[in-house]
Amino acid sequence: MKRLFALLLALSTLPGCARAEMLVDLHVLDLEDNQFLVRHPHEGRQYIEGRPGHRYAVVLQNLTPRRVLAVLSVDGVNAITGQTAGTGQSGYVLEPWQRLEVRGWRKDLSSVAAFHFTALGDSYAARTGRPQNVGVIGVAAFRERELEEITVYGTRAEAQAKAGASADAAAPAMESRAPAAPVARQQLGTGHGERLRSDARRTRFERESDRPDQVMSLWYDATEALVARGVLPPRWDAPEAFPVGFTPDP
Repeated sequence: MKRLFALLLALSTLPGCARAEMLVDLHVLDLEDNQFLVRHPHEGRQYIEGRPGHRYAVVLQNLTPRRVLAVLSVDGVNAITGQTAGTGQSGYVLEPWQRLEVRGWRKDLSSVAAFHFTALGDSYAARTGRPQNVGVIGVAAFRERELEEITVYGTRAEAQAKAGASADAAAPAMESRAPAAPVARQQLGTGHGERLRSDARRTRFERESDRPDQVMSLWYDATEALVARGVLPPRWDAPEAFPVGFTPDP
């Protein structure tokens, strides 16, 4: 078993209840409205409605009492390394029950370039010659291998969690699914925005398996495109018989 390394962000931890079928939950937080984007089920997928120009954060929630590794893909690009995404690559290590907000493309151990919804052609993936997978956010989650004999006391566990270096590994296929016939052309992508402060550390993590224990995806697009695909109902602004209360001056 190859030893792999991943980035660990020191962020807030929330209590929760583990679910056997899921290691990590995935949501998208609109940072302009400070609201989670509603997930709309459609033909076996989950869609969210993005607004052009709005910055957002990918929120990862560890649902287990153990550390897990979450490899994050945005538009088919690894959000840490900038590589075309594969499940064997670097990711974020989540402590038990930890909630992590990933607000951008990682530039170094102290900053990210903000995620924001933008036109497909202005997306980071398209600008780097990879527009084929624009419109989807995914996470591949891994359990940590448990050592048979280990004794750790006091703060030594915290010290071990902060040790290590980053490395990448060959990636298996992310997931298999039959491609759906497109009804509307993809409109939105994720841009490479302004620099934001985001501190991270490197930590050692050994995967229990080379294959992810969970893969989850959220598809996104602009309102008009989601309406055209049948994800959202048509929106009709009904005309008003008396739009003005009094007769205005000419």
